[in-house]
Amino acid sequence: MDDRIWKGVEALLDDYVGLRAADRVLLLYTSDSHRSAALVSAALEMRDVRFDRLWMAPLNDPGFRDRLEAVLPSPDSLAGRLILLTFERDTFSHTVALTEALARYDPNRLLMFRSISASEALFAQALNASPDQLSQRNASLLERFVGASHLRVKTRGGSDLEIAIDSERYRWISNRGRARPGGVTILPAGEVATFPAAISGVHVADFAFNINMITSRDARLDRAPVRLSIEEGRVNDFSCEDPDMRAFVEDCLVRQCASNVGELGFGTNWCIDRPIAMNSHINERRPGVHLGLGQHNQGPGAVGYQCPIHFDLIASGGLVYVDDDPVPIDLENVVPSMAPHPTQTRDEDVFSPDALDISEEDCCGMLACAAEAEQQSTG
Repeated sequence: MDDRIWKGVEALLDDYVGLRAADRVLLLYTSDSHRSAALVSAALEMRDVRFDRLWMAPLNDPGFRDRLEAVLPSPDSLAGRLILLTFERDTFSHTVALTEALARYDPNRLLMFRSISASEALFAQALNASPDQLSQRNASLLERFVGASHLRVKTRGGSDLEIAIDSERYRWISNRGRARPGGVTILPAGEVATFPAAISGVHVADFAFNINMITSRDARLDRAPVRLSIEEGRVNDFSCEDPDMRAFVEDCLVRQCASNVGELGFGTNWCIDRPIAMNSHINERRPGVHLGLGQHNQGPGAVGYQCPIHFDLIASGGLVYVDDDPVPIDLENVVPSMAPHPTQTRDEDVFSPDALDISEEDCCGMLACAAEAEQQSTG
């Protein structure tokens, strides 16, 4: 086994969870993430930490609630904290069931980490950057971006974007892997993002894509980049030398509102050094700029449209010119900030399609397409 994989497993328990001997751990996993759960189980056994492991079917699992209740410990029996770790490849499942089952626990003694894109790359690359390190890099970018009104982004692949920022109207998201007692921490971590008040120019995605649907398509774009022409916040043209990828992008963009630029994101996880073939959030955390087409990342009503698709197109690296400052930020060499992380941002959230209203609850449309695919496959 690659040493970086095991290092990532230990980093999850030490840097992210801050595991203690008295903690009780519950591992939830889908079949496609069995190896991830097995690796963490081995590490817990070596540390002599008590844990339970529970399989779940993605999205639709009628027996999940009963199986969950059967393994959950009594709150009174806990000597330490209850740590919930979930591993899935393509989905976030059973949020409502988990929320209801865990409501009886003291939130100050409950930590939840939900991993999407579970794979060897999650451990070998993404988790080797600690939450403290990611928080410092996120803070460094936010200190410059939140008070700005204009950004110009240029990448070596050919991107050249003029972007208006309105931080009073559109919230910034900071995903940095910091544990929140009683809350949910989304992994992999390493990104700051907002909704662009205006954006025009050219975006060349030369790293990878990430889309909120289940697909076996190779997500890497380093050999055949996707070039977007953007005017007034919408894609008006695109090109790609790979005919299959070109057809895929075209099929995505014909959906209602899918040509809208719904997210401006900057990856900050420097341990992600190469794209992986799997459609994944790992690629999205790569240092660089990515544009999320379709569904936005703001709260209900903030933008004025909803879209079932969220299609991230990721460029590697880039220089960001902030307002009139002639010295750009190099996204691959962000200087960590020693100042406290800004408090006006929000953490990345994700909601399950078993919530009452996907259109209002599903951040970035992350699960709407997966739910639709599930319905089609069962109906």
